[in-house]
Amino acid sequence: MILYHGSNIEIESIGLSKCRPYKDFGRGFYLTSIKEQAEIWAKRVSRIFSGESWMTVFEFHESVLSEGNLSIKVFDEPSPEWAMFVLNNRNRKFTDYANVNSNHDNKYDIVIGAVADDDIALQLRQLTGGYIDTETLTKAMKYRKLNDQYSYHTENATKHLTKTGAWRYE
Repeated sequence: MILYHGSNIEIESIGLSKCRPYKDFGRGFYLTSIKEQAEIWAKRVSRIFSGESWMTVFEFHESVLSEGNLSIKVFDEPSPEWAMFVLNNRNRKFTDYANVNSNHDNKYDIVIGAVADDDIALQLRQLTGGYIDTETLTKAMKYRKLNDQYSYHTENATKHLTKTGAWRYE
């Protein structure tokens, strides 16, 4: 499987310590199977943090997902569990690290699921504010086309990514 990473630099090697915390699935190295989504990420990151827009391409052997050597969490579609997982990982005050609905402690080597984009982030805030419940949130998301993300949280997980190329956008 080919995965794409959009950034403001070319990724020469994956440094998990450089990854930002409080992302959808926790601190980790994020990729997508959607080339256009990675391009959007590259342009956004270069605008925010300066630098150039880069796409780095990796190959991931999906057989790793079924071998049982890694702890992998897959959200096939947005669900109440997915919503709580995203909320907990984004929450800077969250401390229940043993909770299976968080990855602050990198209990999962790899997490795969939908991206909580800006529209969904607004709905997540409505959920935490008590304006909607998780059922309403997940029903609304079922009718949207959501982008995917693959997040790698441990060195053991990143060993299964092979860089195959990179290019810079003008």
